[in-house]
Amino acid sequence: MKKIFLALLTVSVLFGCSLKDEWGPVFGLGTGSGSGSGNTPEEFEPVHMTPNITIQDLCKTYNTGSPHNMTGNYIIEGKVISTDQPGNFYKSFYIQDETAGIEIKVGKNSLYSDYHEGQTIYVKCNNLCLGMYGYKDGNYGGQGMVQIGAEDKSGKYETSYIESQLMIDLGIFRGKLGDPVDPVVVEESQLPSSGDCQKTNSFVGKLVTLKGLTYTDQVFVLLYPDSSRPHEKEDAENRLFLSSDKNNVKISNKDNWKVFTWAMTKQNIIDHLKAGDWDKAEIGSGSTTFGPITSTVSETGMFKDCKKEDGSLKTYKELLIENAAGQSVSQYFKMGDTVIQLRTSGFCKFADVRIPDDVLDGSRKVNITGVLCMYQGSIQMVVNRLSDITYEDGSSLY
Repeated sequence: MKKIFLALLTVSVLFGCSLKDEWGPVFGLGTGSGSGSGNTPEEFEPVHMTPNITIQDLCKTYNTGSPHNMTGNYIIEGKVISTDQPGNFYKSFYIQDETAGIEIKVGKNSLYSDYHEGQTIYVKCNNLCLGMYGYKDGNYGGQGMVQIGAEDKSGKYETSYIESQLMIDLGIFRGKLGDPVDPVVVEESQLPSSGDCQKTNSFVGKLVTLKGLTYTDQVFVLLYPDSSRPHEKEDAENRLFLSSDKNNVKISNKDNWKVFTWAMTKQNIIDHLKAGDWDKAEIGSGSTTFGPITSTVSETGMFKDCKKEDGSLKTYKELLIENAAGQSVSQYFKMGDTVIQLRTSGFCKFADVRIPDDVLDGSRKVNITGVLCMYQGSIQMVVNRLSDITYEDGSSLY
């Protein structure tokens, strides 16, 4: 028994630290936790509450740039429409009612053990924080997603994860189980504009199906030579963008970055780097650049102490290989004239699955079912599992 305890303790040390981003790995034993739960996910007494505000009306109490701890004894009700079991959602889940959907940022892994697709969830909003993720002002910006979380004491984000079990127990309640929510088919004319969020478009935050999408041969990936260092925009030396329209010049994904998978695991990234697929990609952000990744690090920059055994400076490529981690990838599709960003986590179970060639070359269109989100005024789709992407006729991709 002592050996088993020590083994479990070792696992908790290895995996207890969370990645400071929205797309970390999903680990957990699936033993269940949270309000109303017993020792196993099956042992809980469903609660019933009477909601007194819709999700959309709750979102209307949020003013852009002004997150706030909620008062007013608001109670919302919704059904779970996401799952973190395949790994494409991280420490949060989405619920929706008839008016809109919203993310609940519960800072725990294996949430699927407690919050099942189709299950009714009630949220008592008092003392929880209502904020937005993904807002950007200016001509090329737009709305993000209103979300429920904890107050972010650092001030870096508008909300943080609800990690206190007491806050979870006081705020989030599990109702009866139910069948998974049927996605609504959304036409191009119904899609949100850059100025829309849940307050103004009832499809935002909901489980929807978009049909007849064409691959655009574009990709976007953000990598870090050292992901343990700050990720601030000002730290240009710690940023590598793989984009098909970098510097407003159309770059063919097929001829350059060769990112043909839905996302990339650590090993996938290392393989690309060692193969030289990204040797022409430049370190930097905006007008501040440090040359291609094959360059040695700046002698006066944030990596000036990164040296080899012989005392020479390392290259950015060497740092990228040493510090590689699974990474989300944005693949872009078009629905008519509207660009749809499909974002997929490098820690999901289907990260390294190659996109079919007949999709990549545009000869066949796809349907995508997922949670419709907004990020800086652009439409994002986040799928629960790979089977949520099909050919236009409904047949499986694989």
